[in-house]
Amino acid sequence: MEQFDIVVVGGGPAGATFARIAGENRKILLLDQNGRPKPCGGLLSPDAQKALARFEITLPKEILVDPQIFAVKTIDLATWKERHYQRMYINLDREKFDLWLRSILPPGVEQVCGRCCSIRRQGGGFLVGYSAGGSLHTVFAKQLVGADGAGSVVRSQCFGPLKTRRYVAIQQWFLAKDVATRPFYSCIFDPETTDCCAWTIHKDEYLIYGGAFAPKSCRAQFERQKEKLRQYGFPFGEPVKTEACLVLRPKSPKSFCCGGDGVFLIGEAAGFISPSSLEGISSAINSAVALCESLGEPDPHRAYFQKTRSLRWKLLLKNIKCLGMYQPFFRSLVMASGITSIRLFGEGKAR
Repeated sequence: MEQFDIVVVGGGPAGATFARIAGENRKILLLDQNGRPKPCGGLLSPDAQKALARFEITLPKEILVDPQIFAVKTIDLATWKERHYQRMYINLDREKFDLWLRSILPPGVEQVCGRCCSIRRQGGGFLVGYSAGGSLHTVFAKQLVGADGAGSVVRSQCFGPLKTRRYVAIQQWFLAKDVATRPFYSCIFDPETTDCCAWTIHKDEYLIYGGAFAPKSCRAQFERQKEKLRQYGFPFGEPVKTEACLVLRPKSPKSFCCGGDGVFLIGEAAGFISPSSLEGISSAINSAVALCESLGEPDPHRAYFQKTRSLRWKLLLKNIKCLGMYQPFFRSLVMASGITSIRLFGEGKAR
């Protein structure tokens, strides 16, 4: 049976970043279920850009898509008001971004396309079972890292469910030529269908519409909001594809789990995601770095918990920002005030 110092489950930004740093002097297996890109707006936020800049990493042009974005159109379907705000995002192909992160791993990191099936403790480590290529395999790991997102198999098998809010992110792709609108990025609020947000964004020849909805009747609410957007002026045609995934939204310290007893959780597997914007790439990278810095400590679990304290509080404090974004009364006041908004050329008052 093959043995590894660490098995990392999940090859997104969290898992790939951890494997890249820790793989310089450890034998690591990165287990990723390829071919299952996460439904994601695919925007690299300033926080994520800063996290990557720490490594002097530059992005190859092959992962970028048109158009590049420096403003967001905020739409309130309850009042039919809209405002534009300056935002500096990098518009990219999320699947290509993840593949690129895995392409720059050290040669010593073994990458396997497979699905984690079982985790059992044995002899001071773990027997990790996974399916790949139509067969089952088992390896031994001294330590285990769960970087497998909101629906983490590692977390559920080792610690159980998080005490946090859960949503289903649903996203559809449309051919942009069938949607006669000028390319832009929008953030949509509609308290009748969700207490979270939705979005539209152009990516090359496609228009993406997506949103986060309560699990119960999520598809019905998604379609209901889509119909309201049609009335607002979005002429959606037939979708090219539809995708969905679980997304978390932390609200209290119990919304996070860093792991324990040889198992570490990073990224959204640990609950690290912004409750206001649902942005998670920056937290994925920063938590991966924190774990790498903690492994050499006498008590790595304690060190990792301490190193992510500021991240946890930063995410929880974003719930204060949520008041101005998601509470209809406060959102209406903010949008009516026009504070920090952009007045479009030739435009009068906002709708």
